[in-house]
Amino acid sequence: MTSASLNQQLLDYIQRSPTPFHATRGLSERLLEAGFIQLHESDRWQLEANGRYLITRNDSSLIAFTLGTTDLSETGLRMVGAHTDSPCLRIKPEPQMLVQGYYQLGVEVYGGALLNPWFDRDLSIAGRISYRDGSGQLGNALIDFEQSVATIPSLAIHLDREANEARKIDKQLHLPPILMRAGGDTAEPFRDTLLAQAQRQHPQLDIDAVLDFELSLYDTQPPALTGLNREFISAARLDNLLSCFIGLRALLDSDPAQPRLLICTDHEEVGSTSRCGADGPFLLSTLQRLCPEPEALARCIDRSWLISADNAHGVHPNYADRHDANHGPLLNQGPVVKINANQRYASTSEGAALFRHLCEREKIPMQSFVVRSDLGCGSTVGPITSANIGVRTLDVGVPTFAMHSIREFGGAEDTGHLYQALKAFFNRV
Repeated sequence: MTSASLNQQLLDYIQRSPTPFHATRGLSERLLEAGFIQLHESDRWQLEANGRYLITRNDSSLIAFTLGTTDLSETGLRMVGAHTDSPCLRIKPEPQMLVQGYYQLGVEVYGGALLNPWFDRDLSIAGRISYRDGSGQLGNALIDFEQSVATIPSLAIHLDREANEARKIDKQLHLPPILMRAGGDTAEPFRDTLLAQAQRQHPQLDIDAVLDFELSLYDTQPPALTGLNREFISAARLDNLLSCFIGLRALLDSDPAQPRLLICTDHEEVGSTSRCGADGPFLLSTLQRLCPEPEALARCIDRSWLISADNAHGVHPNYADRHDANHGPLLNQGPVVKINANQRYASTSEGAALFRHLCEREKIPMQSFVVRSDLGCGSTVGPITSANIGVRTLDVGVPTFAMHSIREFGGAEDTGHLYQALKAFFNRV
């Protein structure tokens, strides 16, 4: 696959994935098109040799796997893990507000969002609604307003002379977006707005009432290649939809005879503690169904590897002092092995050696990252998954700027580097 084709597919995927629900649906659609069979956790599974399957949970997490023809207890699985969620602004359950004649929505910050870039953006709304239809049955559906419907305007510099030196954001008071002017003393119920949108998008569902929702604001600006040589990617949610999509492409394009698994989970940005998060039972439950006997499962896990693919911090030219001098990953110079002595990353010398070996064999550049000793370190699904099921785990990611901003910045060549590395990993090179 050419780098241009890979990047265009990535940009298209990000554009169509404003929420974890949409991201998971996009992954599922591509897997089904490739011949994977969808399983449901409530059904009895009838798995076959060389079978290719996928499962979703909560509509926001996904596992896809191929069985090959070997005994998993003898070969183990090559697994890649990523996450479907990104820091954002989530709409509150009763969000409608009428302030100074403006219709606004109450929002809650999801994850460690960089808040300043959310101001003065053209925002839309997307996510999942839970509804009742005309016959009284409950169901779920995804909605996306697609066009700009909201803005969080900044306060003018004339009214905040210290804004460029010491701007403070009150999450309760300063983040509610403006949707429209509103007459009268009461705001239109937000569920009525959602009902109208859902009926437009899903006329076949006979939606009678929107009972609840999980909705987020997102930036409508499309992802793009940028730079004079188009060597960079500028997009929302690069962390971590880039890893989800590249993991998917590596799975689809690697040897189908090899036992492989891709897991993309929700809620990483808020600790992963949920039924569909990495700290929940989703992966272990699936592995137990692939290897029902406890001894076979233990042997499979001991022979398996997991790469936790999550973006790394590239050394920013304007803030180079925020990096350890010997560990400043550069954009377009290859994926990064992330290491932390306090196990915020799960990498060990054994895993780093395996990845280095793969990259040398495939002539892929690679780098290393260690956070400055006087700064805190983020984490990934890697340590959580490794601790929960005991699988050997390596933390890897492509270098990125502006992580957790509404718009992030990465290297267009690094998508191809990560793709080749994960493909080699799946192929057991």
